[in-house]
Amino acid sequence: MTRAPVVAMRPLDAVDSARVLAWRNQPEIAAWMYSDHVISPDEHARWFAAALVDANRCYWVIQADGRPVGLANLYDIAPEHGRCAWAYYLADPSTRGQGIGAFVEYWVIEHVFGARGLGKLWCEVLIGNEAVWRLHEGFGFRREALFRRHVKKAGVPADVVGLGLLATDWSAHRQASRTRLAARGFDLGG
Repeated sequence: MTRAPVVAMRPLDAVDSARVLAWRNQPEIAAWMYSDHVISPDEHARWFAAALVDANRCYWVIQADGRPVGLANLYDIAPEHGRCAWAYYLADPSTRGQGIGAFVEYWVIEHVFGARGLGKLWCEVLIGNEAVWRLHEGFGFRREALFRRHVKKAGVPADVVGLGLLATDWSAHRQASRTRLAARGFDLGG
């Protein structure tokens, strides 16, 4: 078996600003975001400063074998409603297909339902990003919405899939998810 990369999630820090801007402006990343314009340094600086202090958001740099390779985040964190949303991307193309996205998904789900004690995690995915919405479904997310013509990509309206995972759904999918990741060589701890 090929050794799985050692994946770690570390909090976003001020030193990550230039890296995140470069990642976000990669065409293969922007293609799956709601906005696809080139983000200027000033626009990014405003977003980044807010991201570091906004209690309704939480960001982590995804590291594989000690190298920063992507970004994951929670947003719309609403403890009063017991829910939050999430998103992630792998910016380093060499990391794709290694199961890193699946590891990140598992880690975020465990964090949301464990450490944060929330009852629902949700996300929105462009309909054309089938690999990602299918990955979510493999972890127990259910399609809850289809937002028709929800955003424009390159000037063309695009549909968005809304997916949700309840803590009770996760309890039915957790062991199978752990088993799949362990079979790929990921260390999931206790």
